[in-house]
Amino acid sequence: MFDQALNNTVHRPLKRVAASLIAWGLRANQMTWIGFVLGLTAVPLIALGQPQWAILSIALNRVADGLDGAMARLTRPTDLGAFLDISLDFLFYSSIPLAFVVADPGRNGLAGALLIYSFIGTGCTFLAFAALAAKRGITSTAYPGKGFYYLGGLTESTETIAVFVLMCLCPEWFGALAYGFAALCALTTITRIAAGMSVFQAAAPLP
Repeated sequence: MFDQALNNTVHRPLKRVAASLIAWGLRANQMTWIGFVLGLTAVPLIALGQPQWAILSIALNRVADGLDGAMARLTRPTDLGAFLDISLDFLFYSSIPLAFVVADPGRNGLAGALLIYSFIGTGCTFLAFAALAAKRGITSTAYPGKGFYYLGGLTESTETIAVFVLMCLCPEWFGALAYGFAALCALTTITRIAAGMSVFQAAAPLP
């Protein structure tokens, strides 16, 4: 919901840093992998009872995620880059509730499982819409710089990261936060299904 506004705010500083990284010989796909590995360091920190330190891992992952896109736009965006970006993002997102489940299975197991299930809903509707939109040549006017159709919703990256940070600051609230965010993810899934039905039901069959 807030991704577009945040992207507009950080666009210029990310572009400057990205240009420097390219000059040093780093490439967008390398930054994507670096960000993923940095993000995964949150898992052992949370699992071992140090969730506050995991906030740094989450922040570094998000900075790298912004930089890889900026670097791609300054060079040559590729399908491989778009594929890695979205695939590793979803794997990172799911790793955070999994880490809280590992930290306390009895207390966090059901809430964590429900949250990961809700991510399946938002993720599959997002990707299915993007795949069919690409097939029909439909592009996004809200996110023209993306390598695929970026269908928004109530629970985008900004909201997800904000909830993760709250979980790390107040791990005793994990259950309530997970159930609440899973409900918002369910609403996002419903609105995306409705959007898909509206767009593709009205579309003429492809030859």
